[in-house]
Amino acid sequence: MPIENNFQHDELSRKHPGERLAAREFTAGPQPDSPEWTAEMVKLGSAMGRAGVRTVMFVHGAIHGTDVFGTQRLDEAGGLKRGYSRGVSGLDALLAAMRQETNGIPLLPGGLRPPLTNDDATKQLIDHHAGDAGNFTETAIGMLQRALNKTSTPLRCVRLLWSSEHHHLGRAVAAVRMLDELRMHCELHQLASGDRILIQAHGQAGLVLALASNLLCPSAITGRPRLLAILTSYAEQTNQPDLAAVVNRLAPLLSAGSLLNGASLDIVTFGQPVRYGWDPSGIGKLLHIVNHRNLRTDAKTWLAKMELPQITMEMPIAWGGDYVQELAVAGSDALPATEQAKAANKAAWELVEPFDGFERWLECARRAIRCPSEGRCLLVDYKDSTGSTNPRDHYYGHAAYTRRDAMLFNTGQIVDTFYQS
Repeated sequence: MPIENNFQHDELSRKHPGERLAAREFTAGPQPDSPEWTAEMVKLGSAMGRAGVRTVMFVHGAIHGTDVFGTQRLDEAGGLKRGYSRGVSGLDALLAAMRQETNGIPLLPGGLRPPLTNDDATKQLIDHHAGDAGNFTETAIGMLQRALNKTSTPLRCVRLLWSSEHHHLGRAVAAVRMLDELRMHCELHQLASGDRILIQAHGQAGLVLALASNLLCPSAITGRPRLLAILTSYAEQTNQPDLAAVVNRLAPLLSAGSLLNGASLDIVTFGQPVRYGWDPSGIGKLLHIVNHRNLRTDAKTWLAKMELPQITMEMPIAWGGDYVQELAVAGSDALPATEQAKAANKAAWELVEPFDGFERWLECARRAIRCPSEGRCLLVDYKDSTGSTNPRDHYYGHAAYTRRDAMLFNTGQIVDTFYQS
């Protein structure tokens, strides 16, 4: 995507990404938290410290109870009701595997649903229910923090749970709240030019950061005041003075390009669906890591496979990698809960995503894009397809990134890509 992307959608190019693309196979390495694991992590942490990294921030949501595939919007769009699926073999079965009611992913205890709160009680509940499947657990981050404390320049580790509202409004609200967290962090720790914050974002948290990258554009783009005005109006209509205060606080800092006080923001996404375009002008380094196994026969190994009805047989065992990343594309989404939220979501929708409707979703899914148009892309075979048809063993390929035994591997790939001199 171009400099001054101004909230344009990703172009969904199927062309080879060229030098931006690399491929790896996952290797577990030493047992997590063992002396050997700690020694390796200290080396990687030292490399990050020498490059100026001062904070590693982990951002995630919840897979459970959030309509992670976005089938609510697909059903609302009415493709099946209009008979569109007739003659498209396997489509009904694919949608059944995606729907929250039938995809085998249980709800959170007590019927907890988005918006989720970034507090210890909610994080503990998700840790207990999901473990390290699509979730940066407190245990894993504490393990990493102990290792990074042993470096000559200790790095801070921060965990953020975003609201997991899988629609445009929810992601836009999360983007401004995320930027406010970053502002406070830079002020608290006196970060400035030469300092770096490394964000690792799982799943749709990557889309939150994509919106944030557009907001951080140093130029006076037209989309920024439009989106902030949508959020301000929504906050006033729904009596959310805290959200209005966040927007009012950020607006002049974003216009002046001073929100991070000169610090650089490096971003790694894990399993982010390709939707919003990224603006690289206001951020530092950008890397997308995707769980991917090539099933194609046409030599286009950088693309996923989206052939019906075959995908309905491959998806339950995560044979081809991350199916959430592949299928939660434009046209899919959870539905906002109130009429005011639906109206604000539609206004944001018109700014950030030109695609709508069941047919357009299927068109976007069939493009089988793994790599966004901006940033480096690393396709990794995490070897999480064991033949199990239990979604809790793999969450359709979307869980592998955050497993404890993947932390050393992921950190090594990030350092190799970003911070080796």
